[in-house]
Amino acid sequence: MNYREKLKKLILERALQTSDKPVFKLSSGKLSTYYLDLRTITLDPEGGYIIGNLIFEMIKDKNPDAVGGLTLGADPISYSTSLISYLNKKPIKPFVVRKEPKGHGTGKQIEGNVKEGDRVFIVEDVVTTAGSSLKAAKVAQDAGLKVLGIIAIVDREEGGEENIKKEGFEFYPIFKVSELLNK
Repeated sequence: MNYREKLKKLILERALQTSDKPVFKLSSGKLSTYYLDLRTITLDPEGGYIIGNLIFEMIKDKNPDAVGGLTLGADPISYSTSLISYLNKKPIKPFVVRKEPKGHGTGKQIEGNVKEGDRVFIVEDVVTTAGSSLKAAKVAQDAGLKVLGIIAIVDREEGGEENIKKEGFEFYPIFKVSELLNK
């Protein structure tokens, strides 16, 4: 079984909840008949290892300097990808984008060893409308980083891909939600 199939199995076993009625409230306020809690996988050693390997394989030939996104969803994805990249002797640094600039000290909104001109990928667990991904991409661009694209573990297929492309970014989902709901 390859990493993609292993990840799909984990998502179906641990992260996907479904209902006949729309009972799951999303961050948008909308109600849905399904909910994906990918933290049950991204914050797990096996899940992190699988995700790190999948994303590293996706991006290694594009030679990014770093991978990161909006805290909290992107954090474990960034760290696992970075660790796998180091083990493969092709290190990719992780970085974190704060929701708001730090209120003290240097007031940074991006944490990590990235600098102007670095080539980066934005990562996300689930993309619905892509608001979080696009916010992270904008902050990264404003800091002088070159965004190579946005990677999501799951695209809910609710306008996120269109919004990302409309803003001029490439989008790389590992899964479309229709693949998971139509097991």
